[in-house]
Amino acid sequence: MKIAPIKNEKDYQKALDRLELVFDAKKGTRKGDELEILSILIDKYENEKFPIEMPDPIEAIKFRMEQMGLKQKDLVELIGFKSRVSEIMSRKRKLTLDMIRKLHKTLHIPTEVLVQDY
Repeated sequence: MKIAPIKNEKDYQKALDRLELVFDAKKGTRKGDELEILSILIDKYENEKFPIEMPDPIEAIKFRMEQMGLKQKDLVELIGFKSRVSEIMSRKRKLTLDMIRKLHKTLHIPTEVLVQDY
């Protein structure tokens, strides 16, 4: 296959079809090189055409809480009073820089997610 930039949906589908054919190619072979280049081109096209938006900060907190089996009361240490946790989770109060740091460190939520407006 002649490798070329992916400019439209037709090129994208053609690249995906070819990727499927060379998917099990060994690294360091001609087909392995083709696989690597196709993967890069497809990734670039998908990032431009189908960008994934950052999650909402509060939804990210809720998601991590669910994953970790935490309740709102478990955030009191990180955020402050029970009433403050409630205000944050109901979007009546904004996260402070100190809260963002603690949430990032404890819940491992990227700071770029937590600093967004909501």
